[in-house]
Amino acid sequence: MSSLQTRPRAEVLVETRGAVTAGAPQYAREKVAAVLERLEGPVLAVRVRLVQEANRSVARPSLAQVVVDLNGRPVRAHVAAETMREAVDLLQDRLASRLARLRHHRQHAREPLGRPVGGGGEHRPERRVRPPEERQVVRHKSYGLARCTPLAAVRELEAMDYDFHLFTDAGSGRESVVYRGTAGGYRLASAGAPPAPVPGLVASRLGVPVLTPAQARGRLDLSGLPFVFFTDAATGRGHVLYHRYDGHYGLITPAAG
Repeated sequence: MSSLQTRPRAEVLVETRGAVTAGAPQYAREKVAAVLERLEGPVLAVRVRLVQEANRSVARPSLAQVVVDLNGRPVRAHVAAETMREAVDLLQDRLASRLARLRHHRQHAREPLGRPVGGGGEHRPERRVRPPEERQVVRHKSYGLARCTPLAAVRELEAMDYDFHLFTDAGSGRESVVYRGTAGGYRLASAGAPPAPVPGLVASRLGVPVLTPAQARGRLDLSGLPFVFFTDAATGRGHVLYHRYDGHYGLITPAAG
């Protein structure tokens, strides 16, 4: 019996919300399983989430997300499309590209970064438009930030399909953020002094603003950007305030200590 047949393989669990078509969960299982069959390492858990938005004004109301636990290393992808079948097809492609990129990075750890994977917003879920007075910080995550190099932070951003990734720079000890630039490539900003140059990254030479959360909220609304990275005026730590897809805000802060 081959190693492919004996390798541990988790069941693809599918959660649905809204008027998801009856055949979509099984279609998603098959599409995701087809990607996982080509992997060499054990897959410990696989969770797919399918959401059908009820709002008819949304151009891409079918949302699909998958999180794969690849032997303790989570990999995530999410997309939006006009139909659920199209969303699942896109999800399969996006997951395959992220797993391939992760495998490449493991084999060529010292190689410079390439172009962002799936950085375009054409298949991202649409953000719900809410009047500023209705928006609230509905999610506040505070945790010990990973201490790593900026290149490792970019690889985490890719694997988890994030818009940005907040981390502690192993070299400087400062809170920093990596994200995809609007013109392509990856960008890096650090609280305090501008970050040291890193091959493959565009380091921001602008100082990270010192703001209160209320001021950060005002800047986020005025800028139209997906997030604002700022130094909290009270703690001196780097925080991120961002737009959620439900039209509200999320706040990420480093744990005290």
